[in-house]
Amino acid sequence: MASDPADFVETERVGGVGVIRLSAEKTRNALGNGMREALARAFADAAQDKAVRAIYLTAKGANFCSGGDLRALDGVRSDPWAVHHRFRDMGRWLLPFMRIEKPVLAGVRGYAVGGGFGLALAADMVVASDTATFMSSWMKLGIMPDALAMYTLPRLVGLAKARRMFIAEETLDAAQAQALDLVAEVVADAQLEARGMELATALADGPAQVWGLTKLMLSRAFETSMDDMFLLEGLGQVVAMGGPEFGERLHATLKKEKPKPSVGDLLRAKRADTAH
Repeated sequence: MASDPADFVETERVGGVGVIRLSAEKTRNALGNGMREALARAFADAAQDKAVRAIYLTAKGANFCSGGDLRALDGVRSDPWAVHHRFRDMGRWLLPFMRIEKPVLAGVRGYAVGGGFGLALAADMVVASDTATFMSSWMKLGIMPDALAMYTLPRLVGLAKARRMFIAEETLDAAQAQALDLVAEVVADAQLEARGMELATALADGPAQVWGLTKLMLSRAFETSMDDMFLLEGLGQVVAMGGPEFGERLHATLKKEKPKPSVGDLLRAKRADTAH
């Protein structure tokens, strides 16, 4: 009997923000088969819905995601082909999620373990509750890092730090993750939902399509030559400058109109308040 996606993920659209909320609290939102199927559907729907300009990925309960379903893994571990197909199936939702040409903000509280850590790293930006704990737990189980963490983490923190985090099974609290620039902002737990939606709304109100195009090209930055990246920049600007997001902002700037606060404005204002 097929599982009901609503048992694992809740979705809604608030203005231009598509909210995707992991909701299997009893398993601490583990990435079991039902969760994977629900995420595949939620990400596909958000990508295709033109009214969704930004995505806010978060979770119900005290924890973001506890990683892989260990009971399910125990059932397939001695069958190499079953494990292979399991991770090929994971690519049906994780790779498209990485490629969504819309800004993605993750709101993380509690544990983000293993694959849950990888899921958070797949977002464009993370805002964390002061309860957040990011755990690189793969080596403790005797398995390789997965959920694209070997792709994302070295690009975010550098190869040396990524090696150390993986081999030493490092655990980061919210402040430590922010110091490594894995987290853009840390807020009190009670404020996470409101702040996450505030930042996601600012992303939706901003040049979301241009960010999607930028994101598409940034994903190639480490494998592309300087000449080819310069060519991609030029081709991308043809699209960006011909679109409404640039036209509206250019005319507003020329008229010296005050724009809505951007996500950068909101983050800088918070840092200034904290400094005082």
